[in-house]
Amino acid sequence: MRKDLHDLVAFLAVAREGSFTRAAAKLDTTQSALSHTIRKLEGRLGVRLLARTTRSVSTTEAGQRLVTRIGPMFEDIETELTGLSSFREKPAGSIRISTSVHAVEAVLQPMLATFLPLYPDIQVEVSANNELVDIVAERYDFGIRLGEQVGNGMIAVRVGPDFRMMVVAAPSYFEHRPRPAVPQDLTAHNCINIRLPTYGTLFPWEFEKDGREIKVRVDGQLTLNSTAHILRAALDGLGLAWVPEDMVAAHIEAGELMPVLEDWCTPFPGYHLYYPNRRHTSSALTLFVDALRYRGLA
Repeated sequence: MRKDLHDLVAFLAVAREGSFTRAAAKLDTTQSALSHTIRKLEGRLGVRLLARTTRSVSTTEAGQRLVTRIGPMFEDIETELTGLSSFREKPAGSIRISTSVHAVEAVLQPMLATFLPLYPDIQVEVSANNELVDIVAERYDFGIRLGEQVGNGMIAVRVGPDFRMMVVAAPSYFEHRPRPAVPQDLTAHNCINIRLPTYGTLFPWEFEKDGREIKVRVDGQLTLNSTAHILRAALDGLGLAWVPEDMVAAHIEAGELMPVLEDWCTPFPGYHLYYPNRRHTSSALTLFVDALRYRGLA
């Protein structure tokens, strides 16, 4: 029975990761040892659980049934074991977070600079990219995204102030071009587009004034998927950029960038930390939420 439990943990890891290599890394074992474990489990059960090709691993019908039936049970066990850390004299445990690159710089890193030295037995792993992921399916403890991006059914905690996107360009860009007066004028400008992996298509620039909302699909020579790279391109005079205000404030003050359409750039709810209720049990997670909570609101 104990051997079956060990092998089932191995099977669930491969099924969730869709890869023997990634699952072996998570289980701190070798790929060959893990493959041997799965073959023995399949032999004892008399059914094939995984379909293997040279490029991918997927569950068979029997394997998927096993994942559906026992997966939640093992998650509950892991949650309860994690919860026991609350009885330790010193908070301990690991915390996995999915977030955007900008959120790391804007809200997470400043907090970690003081949080981690206080709690040396807590480990934090951050996955930063611009793709929205299912934090439950991917087994993250938390996600950090803008308020409007938080999924339904999640508990959300505000961790940053209101957020504003700004349209900026280098002074050299406007030497032979008029400044746009309304968002529709952007269609006549060379704009630096952003393509986010979650949406696939080019992301429209969003504006609001006096209750009127406008989305403009801009055009230009350059498309990037990183706001840091977009900012660099704007500083180089390659076009108009639509980027977070905190990223450009110092450049505007220094005269390196010029803002336009400021009256159309309305603040909206900023970053929120979110999580499913059943994952929020240990003292380490509780301390993390409290440390990151935004307290600038009255």
